[in-house]
Amino acid sequence: MTVNDPHLAREQEKYENPIPSREFILEHIEKRQSPVYFEELVAELGLTDDDAVFALKKRLRAMERDGQLIYTKNRRYGLVDNMDLVKGTVLGHREGFGFLKPEQGGPDWFIPNFEMQRLLHGDIVLATAQSINSKDKIEARVVRVLEPRSEPIVGRYYKDFALGVVVPDDPRITQDIVIPDGEQGAARHGQVVLVEITQRPSKRVNAVGKVTEVLGEHMAPGMEIEIAIRNHGIPHVFSDAVLKQVAQYGEEVPAAAKQGRVDLTQLGLITIDGEDARDFDDAVYAEVKDNGGWRLWVAIADVSSYVLPDTALDKSALERGNSVYFPDHVVPMLPEALSNGLCSLNPHTDRLCLVADMHISANGKLDSYQFYEAVMHSSARLTYNKVHKILQGDPELRQQYAANLTNIETLNSLYKKLAKVRGQRGAIEFETVETRFVFNSHRKIEQIVPVHRVESHKIIEECMIMANVAAARFIEKHEAHTLFRVHERPDGDRFDNFRRFLAELGIEANLSAEPTPLELTQTLEKIGDRPDRELIETTMLRSMKQAVYQGDNQGHFGLALEAYAHFTSPIRRYPDLVLHRGIKALLAKQGQKVTGARGYTEAEITPLGEQCSMTERRADDATREVADWLKCEYMQDHLGAEFDGVVSTVTSFGLFVRLTELYIEGLVHVTSLQNDYYHFDAERHTLSGEHGKVTYRMGDLLKVKVAAVNLEARKIDLVLVGEPKRVVNKADIKASKQAAADKGAKRGSAKAAKAPAKAEAKPKGARNITARKKPRRKAK
Repeated sequence: MTVNDPHLAREQEKYENPIPSREFILEHIEKRQSPVYFEELVAELGLTDDDAVFALKKRLRAMERDGQLIYTKNRRYGLVDNMDLVKGTVLGHREGFGFLKPEQGGPDWFIPNFEMQRLLHGDIVLATAQSINSKDKIEARVVRVLEPRSEPIVGRYYKDFALGVVVPDDPRITQDIVIPDGEQGAARHGQVVLVEITQRPSKRVNAVGKVTEVLGEHMAPGMEIEIAIRNHGIPHVFSDAVLKQVAQYGEEVPAAAKQGRVDLTQLGLITIDGEDARDFDDAVYAEVKDNGGWRLWVAIADVSSYVLPDTALDKSALERGNSVYFPDHVVPMLPEALSNGLCSLNPHTDRLCLVADMHISANGKLDSYQFYEAVMHSSARLTYNKVHKILQGDPELRQQYAANLTNIETLNSLYKKLAKVRGQRGAIEFETVETRFVFNSHRKIEQIVPVHRVESHKIIEECMIMANVAAARFIEKHEAHTLFRVHERPDGDRFDNFRRFLAELGIEANLSAEPTPLELTQTLEKIGDRPDRELIETTMLRSMKQAVYQGDNQGHFGLALEAYAHFTSPIRRYPDLVLHRGIKALLAKQGQKVTGARGYTEAEITPLGEQCSMTERRADDATREVADWLKCEYMQDHLGAEFDGVVSTVTSFGLFVRLTELYIEGLVHVTSLQNDYYHFDAERHTLSGEHGKVTYRMGDLLKVKVAAVNLEARKIDLVLVGEPKRVVNKADIKASKQAAADKGAKRGSAKAAKAPAKAEAKPKGARNITARKKPRRKAK
């Protein structure tokens, strides 16, 4: 039957003795309409040679691994699609259960605890729907593990007499790993290690493994970063092939590479970044036009001239997806020789760049734009703080940067116009406060300080947005494919919760069923300078969808833009590199000489978007884990201390309170609330005492005390000190008036009842009995 295989020629190119192709095997099993024994399949395919039979067995196992076939309990091969099986990734949970993330998309399936006992977070499995509960949640039964988790597990090694175990640091892995004697390497009790699984867990037996690397002591400086990198599978070591490729470029731009490019070395471009920045992606220059508008140059590091498609360097950059920024540590997307050296737009040095050259009208509208390769020479490396002080009139800095003053002030005037246009279109601007850790010489946190955005931050932000818009329009105009930055409209259900939250706070918001960005911006304006403004902004943000990278442009809801793509940071984001290549491919069609161009197809863009969205979430999760660990370490020195805080989240098990001074969040557990039985109202997001003494809700101002800190679980336990205070609003006034009216009515009823009570005396020894509702839970 092999001669009937339509893919026989392809198989003959690969193998000296070809066997039926995967496609032919799948088609054959589908035609016979039932699963097949191996021996039957061998006979039906007409294979007689022992080598061919052995090769078929290997191919069938590979097809099992890839989820194309399933080997049933009665030893037959069947089609996965015909057995209602779904391929997906196991996601563990700290409580012992898990979820299956289907490869085909859709909601996650629930995996119960007893099923997770033989699985590990990160396994790729085949599963079938076991049941669907009343809330339309699917419960999964795992049929087969297709690809066992391959990444090593990081955890702490403990030796108890003859038994060695590693307790995983990742809370998504709840099984301890047994380490046989002799497999612990150089690990000592309590150290952080990497473990390779040698025997998978079952429902009765723990996983078995061996220590492959000792990371060091648990509380060693920087250990939290080493753990997070490995917990989240962030690539952090460049291969020899990558380093060899980078070494070929040298340290300076050769004269030959500058040939044929637009010369912008005399333009006066400057970089404006943070104090601790080391990789400079962008440089800017602006001038006022005769008609009252502006011409804006945004020059971006020409990474695509060095990271060529399908090279070792390119594959490494795609695997990383983006740079990951931890406190005082960076895992770069590109080797430092490029990210901090040859690609970085360092001051007073010639560098290759891709330029967005834009003309902006006096009304702040993008009139026209063009893109081209250029060579530039940054005239100054400025920081946000320096530019802010220059604009505030600092005489010393204005003298030091006299040659750049006109450019800075022109950029500032352009920003003010762009900011006005931004407000008119309704772009949402949150004023949430970011924090920064200040370390001492031993890398222990001395303090946590807020980082406030000043006007200079916003100048650069608006310039970058304008360049991103121009790039997205350029791609759309020429009907090319790239990764757009997409932020879709919020779901109606999630926004209904936000409406109810505003109502609870007494905020009148006339939001339509599908609110526009302008409506939300106007709602934020109504809030003013309320103490809980940041909390309201955070709640609004949670009600929105997460921005992603994808080839299908759906616009950017938050920025109120119809087309948006990331163009300005190719040193640290792979989507920007994809966009640069696409722009260059279009420029090449127009006759420009370019380097590193590549036009992508729609089919190629889709998986790139999924990869880059995943690596972005991975970086966010890892950096959040490190921040939580550092905050817990810091709070260990503040046990028993009292702080002011605001309720940020209300749950059935307690109140999450953010400490106002430190921007750190902890939990007031429901069992620590005194003098009542408390019940959670999911609709109103409140926790109310059964006897009506007090109700806790988001936005309440509390005084709390630090009761305990669990560093391993990254949890901070708080207890209340005193009663909650509330931001005064119309809802409170209305509730207060209603309570007073009810109290008066009750008092009147009592008076009216006194007269008949005298006439009808109670029997001696009688007492009033009122029905009491049995409490669900007793507060401790």
